[in-house]
Amino acid sequence: MSPPVTEGRAVGLPGIRRPPAYSEGMLLPRTSGSSTLVVLDSTGSTNDELRMLAPDAAEFTAVLTTNQTRGRGRLDRSWVVAPGDGVAVSVLVAPSAARTPLDPAAWGWIPLLAGLAMSRAVAAALDGRAAAEVGLKWPNDVQVRGLKVCGILGELLPAGRIVIGAGVNLETPPGRLPTATSTSLLIEGTALHGDALVDLVAGSFLEGFRMLYGRLLAAEGDAGAAGLLAEVRDACTTIGRRVRVELPGVPARLGRATGLDEAGRLLVQDDADGTVDAVAAGDITHLRYE
Repeated sequence: MSPPVTEGRAVGLPGIRRPPAYSEGMLLPRTSGSSTLVVLDSTGSTNDELRMLAPDAAEFTAVLTTNQTRGRGRLDRSWVVAPGDGVAVSVLVAPSAARTPLDPAAWGWIPLLAGLAMSRAVAAALDGRAAAEVGLKWPNDVQVRGLKVCGILGELLPAGRIVIGAGVNLETPPGRLPTATSTSLLIEGTALHGDALVDLVAGSFLEGFRMLYGRLLAAEGDAGAAGLLAEVRDACTTIGRRVRVELPGVPARLGRATGLDEAGRLLVQDDADGTVDAVAAGDITHLRYE
């Protein structure tokens, strides 16, 4: 039996009061088969909603909406999903509560695996050349033709739980794109629309992420041994590119991304002195000109 889909209230979870609106009657059979799913007509942030549910929620509980009003990305950037334009989905994992608890040193792989799962979900919604041009920009943007279609944000909760949130531009028309470097599946030529598109992307993402996360747990956090390092590396469009690395309070550095280390950090060879450093976090810009 598939886990329950609820509009505004999840079975066995604290109630979330919402007026019946956009989510009522959504048909999401694939997504509801992937997780215990809470579907909201609208919310400020799916990550925040799941944070409130987390103390009593089972692993892989997910919250989904097609109308997110106060979402956020990395570095506190805004991520709003207007009704009908996209989907925001957040999922809960508990690596510290696994049968063999995952060493916190390996937790950095979890957002990367979410990005890999979403890149595959986005590609599944496209055809031909567009599908072949989907990639993962380190650490957590999914792009099509170098344009951002999805952002992912991981947040650590008490008791070693992690919320992974993703926002995807599904049917956003050109005039409503958040930035000049964004795109949507509509613009990239998806043949699906409405609930069918939401269900394919969200369902594929949750299925794929669960599988990849399970492989990481089975390998006790050794992403190399599980083959995950190679899969993320192959999907990562940042590797091989010249990049600008920006960290708070530190002058920007220019270099070439050469690979990933065993912890999922980006390896960057500095233009100035040729040294290779591992970047654990930061704002990475792909430089247009080589």
